[in-house]
Amino acid sequence: MITRLATGAALLAVLSFLVFVGVELLPGDPVTTRLGPTATPERVEAARHQLGLDRPVLVRYGEWASGLLSGDLGRSATGKPVSEMLADRVGNSALLAGISLTLLIPLSLGLGLLAATRRVVSAGALVLASVPEFVLAVGAVLLFAITLRWFPAVSLIPAGSSPLAHPSALVLPVLSLLAVGMAYAIRVISSAASTVLRSPHVEFMRLNGIPVLRTAVIPAVLPVAVQVWLVTGVSLVGGGVLVEKVFGYPGIGELLVVSVQSGDLPVVQALVLILGGAMLLALLLADIAIRFLTPRLRTAS
Repeated sequence: MITRLATGAALLAVLSFLVFVGVELLPGDPVTTRLGPTATPERVEAARHQLGLDRPVLVRYGEWASGLLSGDLGRSATGKPVSEMLADRVGNSALLAGISLTLLIPLSLGLGLLAATRRVVSAGALVLASVPEFVLAVGAVLLFAITLRWFPAVSLIPAGSSPLAHPSALVLPVLSLLAVGMAYAIRVISSAASTVLRSPHVEFMRLNGIPVLRTAVIPAVLPVAVQVWLVTGVSLVGGGVLVEKVFGYPGIGELLVVSVQSGDLPVVQALVLILGGAMLLALLLADIAIRFLTPRLRTAS
């Protein structure tokens, strides 16, 4: 456990450096993007000095990393603290992903076990996996908002209000994310269940009238399913960027797109680091979970 935590901390440090340098290498000049192409060289130079962009990259990374250790994500190019800009939006995106994951777990397990014996379900999951997130989101708007008029096409949530106070605005974004996550989870769980069902000991249990689903299939599939659910949960936050943009949902998606377009590097760096750190944590938890749920690995540990 200690070794894994130390490895995770080292990977997070490497990730922070790659995020900082990678965002710095994005095409375009953030100062020129904000000031416009007609800005004079003197004004551009003054803005670069004000933002600290005229200093070496390693010096700026050191200051940024030391700020992260104290919980300071830096200041946006607009002068606002990045932590204040992200406070509500990260929570809104986590809420959207959390609701989607809560529905995903039982549905993907049930349909994944069913897909192991029914080709129609497996083929449907394969088709769904090939459709991009924004296409699913636009299709949901066309069907449920414009044609049937069941739900709003745009998630109009007043500033400072919780999305839970406007449940109708959550339905279409959740359905879009759920469809994306379900497609991958069903295929993985179905593949694991098919392998177990073809094993000799399961065939022996079936011939002797022993219920194989509860005693053999689910315990064997569960470690793989937990890994998929953990990784998918974080992927729903990152994959929700396009979905949030389509529905105008007040999460990190719209903020990330706007920050990239305007060259607001501190906001982009903070968001990418949060998503990358969450994925590292999910992979660490998945490794621990598979050892806990697999008796052979748990005994070896």
